[in-house]
Amino acid sequence: MKTAVTALPKNNVRTFVAPAAPPVRKPKTLSLDLMKTPHALRPIAIALLLLLLLVALGLYFVPWQQSVTGYGRVIIFSPMDRPQNIEAQIPGRLVRWNIVEGQSVKAGELLAELEDIDSKFLDQEQVARLQAQRGFLDTGLSETLARESALNAQLKDVESSRNAAIPAAEQRLQQAQDRVRVAEQNVAQARQALTTSDLNLKRLQELYEKGLRSKRDLELSELDLVTARTRLESNVAALDVAQKDEQVARLDKVRIVNDTAAQLNSLRASLASVRESMAKTNGDLQKLGVDINNVTQRRDQRLVRAPRDGKVVRVMRVGQGETVKAGDVLAVIAPETTDQAVELWLSAYDAPLVSPGRQVRLNFAGWPAVQFVGWPSIAVGTFAGRVKVMDAVDDGNSRFRILVVPDEEAIKAGKEEPWPSLDQLRPGAEVNGWVLLDTVSLGFELWRQFNAFPPTVQRAPIGEKSKGGAPANTGKKEKGDEKEEK
Repeated sequence: MKTAVTALPKNNVRTFVAPAAPPVRKPKTLSLDLMKTPHALRPIAIALLLLLLLVALGLYFVPWQQSVTGYGRVIIFSPMDRPQNIEAQIPGRLVRWNIVEGQSVKAGELLAELEDIDSKFLDQEQVARLQAQRGFLDTGLSETLARESALNAQLKDVESSRNAAIPAAEQRLQQAQDRVRVAEQNVAQARQALTTSDLNLKRLQELYEKGLRSKRDLELSELDLVTARTRLESNVAALDVAQKDEQVARLDKVRIVNDTAAQLNSLRASLASVRESMAKTNGDLQKLGVDINNVTQRRDQRLVRAPRDGKVVRVMRVGQGETVKAGDVLAVIAPETTDQAVELWLSAYDAPLVSPGRQVRLNFAGWPAVQFVGWPSIAVGTFAGRVKVMDAVDDGNSRFRILVVPDEEAIKAGKEEPWPSLDQLRPGAEVNGWVLLDTVSLGFELWRQFNAFPPTVQRAPIGEKSKGGAPANTGKKEKGDEKEEK
């Protein structure tokens, strides 16, 4: 123990001071000392706690855009504007090419020439010969038309004659019938006169026997009886003649009717034969016209022309004298167009989540891009599109095709960049696409990924749009979606 010594005063008198008593210390407890946080770790703990709180808030409030991925290529949406094959229309021999690969051509421009090798079309004067045959048929048709006109005139004359002859025959028959009636009346009168003469003779005979009349009166009465009988016989003969004349008139009428009908039928048959000949001649003319058109079209088909404006991509047949068949591909042409689309293929698991109208982000091969799947708004180098068509069936490998076209509304509004032109973005280029679905929280997305659940699609009422941009069908969630969200 140290002793405190004071300094000597001026009078050299030493003063002694008593030493201070040591402090009383309490006994230490080891467990309590361990529970105390060192002053240096408190800021780290607070920082970790704040970080955990920020992560929790971020997982709850930070949005995440769900999407499905597809792979495909650039195509032309309109079938009429897609690259097409130029085929040989006829079997022939290649004479010459008038273009080279990569050359731009106009619609109707001559690309190649073929020489026909079909034996039916080797005659160079075939068209002239067919036209000469048609001239002969035209002449024969003119003669047939003239004959038809003559027969029609003759038919009209016979019909007019018949219209006059039949009434005349009817009048003659009527006259004969009138004569028969007159003859019948004469016969009746003669019979009555004969009866009267007979009765008169009998009375005169009785009177003569009584002496009341003379012999001469009796003889005159007998003469009157003979005269009456003769007149009756004459009238009966005249009646018979009149009846025969009536029968002849009736038969003559029938003959006239039959003769005119036979003439008309003969003329009609001749007219039908003429018309049949005309129809056959017209048929031959039509056939010759078809043959002439076929030969003319066949000659036109020897010249291979561009179907529309475009660029020759590839020449498939080369070499003068090479033989081709009908349908062989001669060249491939890419039409000039501004129509663009993308063909993406989705798996069978992702296809049910996609519908027409969904927004798509596209990454074209050859265009550098940085894609943030969950935050497409901050992606760089990608282009906007919308689902236009979705196939109703798969391709046989459980893949479904969708067609994506540029998002014209966003491009016109200046929110998105237009797609590269076809000079840079050619059909067939590879494309990666992300079809945007609904927006969920980041925590929900991590939970879904950890559990390997598929993305969920919330369905909005009819006429509204869901968060992903596609029109929805119903206002209620399906049971499966509710369970997945829970």
